[in-house]
Amino acid sequence: MCASGATKTFSPDRRSFSVTRHRDIVIVGAGLAGLFLALKLSPRPCTVLTPAPLGELAASAWAQGGLAAALDPADSAELHAADTIAAGAGLVDPVVAQMIAEDGPARVRDLLELGVPFDRTAEGALALSLEAAHSRARVARVSGDLAGKAIMQALCYAVQTSAGIEVLEGVRAIALLQDPEGRVTGVRARRSDGASFDLPASETVLSAGGSGGLYAITTNPHTALGDAVAMAYQAGAMIADPEFTQFHPTAIDVGRDPAPLATEALRGEGARLIDRSGRAFMLDYHPMGELAPRDEVARAIHAERKAGRGALLDAREAVGRHFPVRFPTVFAACMSAQIDPREQPIPVAPAMHYHMGGVASDLWGRSTLEGLSVCGESASTGAHGANRLASNSLLEAVVFAERIARRLESAEGTRSSGPGLSHELGDLADPDLKGLRQVMHRDVGVSRDAQTLSAALSWIDAASARAPLARPLIAARLISAAALSRRESRGGHFRSDHPSAATPAQRTLIHKGGDGVPVIHLSSPSPEGAQA
Repeated sequence: MCASGATKTFSPDRRSFSVTRHRDIVIVGAGLAGLFLALKLSPRPCTVLTPAPLGELAASAWAQGGLAAALDPADSAELHAADTIAAGAGLVDPVVAQMIAEDGPARVRDLLELGVPFDRTAEGALALSLEAAHSRARVARVSGDLAGKAIMQALCYAVQTSAGIEVLEGVRAIALLQDPEGRVTGVRARRSDGASFDLPASETVLSAGGSGGLYAITTNPHTALGDAVAMAYQAGAMIADPEFTQFHPTAIDVGRDPAPLATEALRGEGARLIDRSGRAFMLDYHPMGELAPRDEVARAIHAERKAGRGALLDAREAVGRHFPVRFPTVFAACMSAQIDPREQPIPVAPAMHYHMGGVASDLWGRSTLEGLSVCGESASTGAHGANRLASNSLLEAVVFAERIARRLESAEGTRSSGPGLSHELGDLADPDLKGLRQVMHRDVGVSRDAQTLSAALSWIDAASARAPLARPLIAARLISAAALSRRESRGGHFRSDHPSAATPAQRTLIHKGGDGVPVIHLSSPSPEGAQA
């Protein structure tokens, strides 16, 4: 998607690359969070690692909805924060919700300055759309459903023309380096040809995406296997709320992997969910109908499909002949599957879309390990709680990237007091990865119970005997163990054997025990706010 060939973008097998050179800042991941952070740091030197060519296999580029921000005079940061808190089912940190809502307009202006062509009204104002669980139209879009692609194109160009940014393509971080005191001192990385090397650094930032690739039906790239969570956990960092996985209600059900997405904005425009007989069913499940929170819509679609009635998104009246112009990505995906959404309803199914849990961070993006920051979907900042508000993910990524850059701007680089040590982590062979994805979809999906979660953990135990410390298995175990421990239903976590929410609401915090087994704690909903 982004043109390669700039002098700072190269594979580490070239002679100009130095394996032994100490880096100032290493950023793991080249999605929105990683690239925006690099640009905010510039001209301070940083190195960005990406396993694919710059701009490819980044979930940010696939985001269709846009970026939520209180930009309309009739809107406010307080209203945006209130919507965020309400959607998060009791687990959003109100301090974080208010902070990202207040910073949102400034970050949109940053993206405009970078050349992102957000849609405009005839009067020249930003055109804002309404999405599920928002009380106001506040989502800035690009050509209807091209926001992620347009933002990433602008960021890639800016990175390739900015001072101080080194991009290493075809490189994947596989473990964190630590000194004898436990401070993170860089990463162990692997080239696409399988060769491993160490990248020592003063500061390390994980922005390596989420965990959607652990599921058989997902809208995420296959590379989204929970690497950041696994590496941080193995190094001793605190992990927060890994059980909260958000299933997008309306993945286009045409048997593709990853599944193409029918954006939330279609329902904001008036598209209806119907069964095969043409009956609209959402009001049977929630008074907000199609604009109910994502978890409610996902469970409704799951129930209709399980009952054999099927689920389709009908946009014939709401969008109709305007589909090619207003929603070109969805239109192209449908037409390539011989579905004309102007004349036919779109078959849909829930798909793993976003991991609300992740590496616990404070208000400035710091993890619980010295020298390690975290940003984007890899992080659990307290912004999303149990159920992310639509289009808040891009917002959170740019807000926290800017805050990390501001914190590191005046920070002095710190070199390790001793040699870097790494916790060796492995990959998972294709047959086991395929099996894991099926198990996670079946047993740790939209609806869970003690029996299915225990079965998933037993499968993970058996696979771990064949592949000790495989990163996908570590991430899957954290999700499954936390889901089994949470004996209630809340937001994106639904337990059919515990369908009600418990009181009071508590967050899950996990760290590695001395025997390597996850140790699970419960805490109040706003530990991050206390670290401000």
